Amino acid sequence: MKELFNTSWETAMLIILSTLGIYTAVILFTRISGKRSFSKMSSFDFAMTVAIGSIVASTILSSSVKLIEGVLGLGVVYLIQSIIAFARRNKTVQKIVDNSPLLLMDGNEIISSNLIKAKVTEGDLRSKLREANVTELSQIKAVIFETTGDISVLHKEDNNPIDLWLMKDVKRN
Repeated sequence: MKELFNTSWETAMLIILSTLGIYTAVILFTRISGKRSFSKMSSFDFAMTVAIGSIVASTILSSSVKLIEGVLGLGVVYLIQSIIAFARRNKTVQKIVDNSPLLLMDGNEIISSNLIKAKVTEGDLRSKLREANVTELSQIKAVIFETTGDISVLHKEDNNPIDLWLMKDVKRN
C-alpha cells in the first residue's frame, strides 16, 4: 500500500515537465487546427478527442513514452482530423464520417421508429420540447435529431413551409 504513494522527486519532475510540454502542444495544435478539434460535430471528432486524451495521459504518466513521441502522436492526430475535415466536402466521405439528421416529429406527429433509431425516449423528447418553450404540440413544425446528437425544434410561427434547403439531408425514415 505504501508503494502507491511513494515516488521520487526525479519522477515527479519528469511528470511535471511532460505535462507542461504536452499541454502546450495541445494548445498549439488546437490553435492551428481550430476549435472544431473539440467540438461536438461527428463520431470522428469524438474519436479524435478520445485519442488526444489517451496520448496526453500516456505522455504524462508513462515513463516509456517520451515527450517528443507524444507531441508527434498529437501532431498526427490533428493532421488526420484536418485531412478528414477537408475531405468531408466530398459527399461520399461525408456520408462515411458523419451521421445523418433524422426527423423525430413531423408537425405534432411523433415518428416512433425514428425515436428508436436515434435511441431517444419520449421522455428525452418531452424534455427537449420544454427546453424549446413548446407549450402545445400544435406549435411544432418539426423536431430533428441532428448529426451532433442535439435535438432541434422548429416552431410553427406562421403557415409558411420549412425551406427545403434546411431539410435537405434530414431523413424521414
